[in-house]
Amino acid sequence: MTMEHTSGRNTGRWLSIGALARHVDVSVDTIRFYEREGLLPSPERKASGYRQYDAEAVERLQFVLRAKGLGFTLGEIKSLLALETDRERGVEGVRQRAHERIGDLDRRIEEMTRMRDALKRLADACPGSGEPECCPILSALHGGRDAHAA
Repeated sequence: MTMEHTSGRNTGRWLSIGALARHVDVSVDTIRFYEREGLLPSPERKASGYRQYDAEAVERLQFVLRAKGLGFTLGEIKSLLALETDRERGVEGVRQRAHERIGDLDRRIEEMTRMRDALKRLADACPGSGEPECCPILSALHGGRDAHAA
């Protein structure tokens, strides 16, 4: 549900927390969490106490969600938001954070590739029937063989 805002600097449409959640496809609890974490500013409230979100809140929440989609942590997203207002070093800082994230993702991809390859070797060696004691997967999980070295 949207509400018209008639006082102050914003004359656009307001969204309730539920409408904002539906608009960006997150839960109300997620929005509240991002507020507590400082990723979203506390919204104005109606006299009734209900939160009122404007277009800036929608844009900020979409920024957070897109950054999460690129693998940034919430702490890193806070840093990106702060760098966005740094006219001298902001873009350089954002680029540096992106390269750091790429390095982290590359390391995670390498580790996941090693895990997949180890598990594939174990699965390929498993006969799929017989006594559980003869299963190389179970043996590796019990420490009979290092699952990462398999």
